[in-house]
Amino acid sequence: MNPASPPAAPVCLADYAALARDRLDDNARAYFEGGAADELTLAANVQAWREIPLSARVLRPMAGAHTRVTLFARTQAHPILLAPGAYQRLAHPDGERATAQAAAALQAGMVLSTQSSVPVEDIARIVCTDPDAGPLWFQLYLQHDRGFTLDLVRRAEAAGCSALVLTVDAPVQGARDRERRAGFRLPPGVRAVHLDGLPPRPARTLAAGQSALFDGLLADTPTWDDVAWLRAQTRLPLLLKGVTHPEDARLALSVGADGLVVSNHGGRTLDTLPATATLLPPIADAVGAELPLLVDGGIRRGTDVLKALALGALAVLIGRPVVQALAVNGAHGVAHVLRLLRDELEIAMALTGRITLNKR
Repeated sequence: MNPASPPAAPVCLADYAALARDRLDDNARAYFEGGAADELTLAANVQAWREIPLSARVLRPMAGAHTRVTLFARTQAHPILLAPGAYQRLAHPDGERATAQAAAALQAGMVLSTQSSVPVEDIARIVCTDPDAGPLWFQLYLQHDRGFTLDLVRRAEAAGCSALVLTVDAPVQGARDRERRAGFRLPPGVRAVHLDGLPPRPARTLAAGQSALFDGLLADTPTWDDVAWLRAQTRLPLLLKGVTHPEDARLALSVGADGLVVSNHGGRTLDTLPATATLLPPIADAVGAELPLLVDGGIRRGTDVLKALALGALAVLIGRPVVQALAVNGAHGVAHVLRLLRDELEIAMALTGRITLNKR
């Protein structure tokens, strides 16, 4: 087979990525597959996991081995969750509905994006009514209107979401060259349905020499005080997604966060940030056992999952591979990607002599 040609049938996540290039139009491909600026962080995320070696063990007893993990007092069949991904109807007409069906069938947790193109209530009817499904969490951006933000929180609670994941690393969008070259736009019928009714941002008059970014858009950007406010508004576990610095991890602990997702936004915000495989260990050292850690960015193999847990995470999230599989074969594609990752994780555990994913 010509290495540049897509495979006839996918057997790994890279095969889905190759097939998706022909299924996604230029507009959607620029949005889903692009990163910030020169995309150095985007590439580093994948490469860093590859460069971490594993140590094999032989003749270890493996009877009773399993992939179960416990997150927020809930036992999950495996440590693989679906990261929040916006506008999934760009990839497939069923969008997040198909993703939810696959997640429920494969017992994977799902984090639904604020910018989902399908409402949380529809997703909850798929996930939360299945006793064998993984948890449904709601990803949140703090909006400029606190009342609107609180309404989103109450809506997620009422739907049955069992945690909130607050994205904190994107007060402004990264410089995404691919999107600008493609002239990215949302086609008719695709929108962030949870943001319907968001009041317009108050107009600001800028004085001469003021910055439209610093003195305009970012004049009321969220701070740690806003995180503390949100923590006081809900009893759901609150995770902060996008923490990359140990001091920020300690601040998250001080304002009452219940967990962290170590993430560089998939390389989509600040280019030249280190890979998440590099960022994870110092954050794990900073918070110890006080905060559960998850990680995303560049996970493409079951061996990557095992490495992430060895470095301090309790679970991982996958993003781009979900959308690529969705574009290729809808819910069946996403389910296959999850099955591939779990199978590869079990193989890696067997060959390294790990019967559980506990740290001990």
